[in-house]
Amino acid sequence: MLGRIARSALGRPDGRTVPDLVVMGLGNPGPRYERTLHNAGFWAVDELAGAAPIDLSERRRSCVLGEGAMEGRAVVLAKPRTYVNLSGAAARYLLDRYRVGPERLLVVCDDMDLAPGALRLRAGGGPGGHNGMRSVAQAVGDRGFPRLRIGVGRPSGDSDDVEHVLGPPGEAERELIDRAVSLVPRVVAGILSDGIERTMDWANRRPEG
Repeated sequence: MLGRIARSALGRPDGRTVPDLVVMGLGNPGPRYERTLHNAGFWAVDELAGAAPIDLSERRRSCVLGEGAMEGRAVVLAKPRTYVNLSGAAARYLLDRYRVGPERLLVVCDDMDLAPGALRLRAGGGPGGHNGMRSVAQAVGDRGFPRLRIGVGRPSGDSDDVEHVLGPPGEAERELIDRAVSLVPRVVAGILSDGIERTMDWANRRPEG
């Protein structure tokens, strides 16, 4: 995943196309959490589904998914049906179902260590205090999967971290986060066409906030 993604040349024995990229956004299922900061990964996948477009409606035990194409490449979009800290089950299912390695799994999540609206794309690394990312790393047995973090900022006042991510953003913060989410299709297209390193060059240099 350090360079341009090699196009999948082989199909599976069952005739299913091997995807060039599986994009899994992290979030909590259900209407109670739809507008909360911890669901920024879900917002990103929904944005991708609309841009492609890809029908994100196939319900499996561990996730909701959709198959389609971007930049002429086979892509799978997915949202876990578990809570964030159990996201690894969906990641393991997706890698097994499509028979791809962790280097083809792009995980998108919120990040309190980044200012609202900032983006950080990496080819691998640690969980950075995010329980969902930790669950994914444990489930796939490898930290070498790419990840895209969407900044949601730290809580202010007397709010703690849990209250912060399980609450909605303010109007100004939501505008900044929405702007970042709107760029996610461009980030994914860049990964598919130019590789992760070249895409990191512009995505990570965007000014925060």
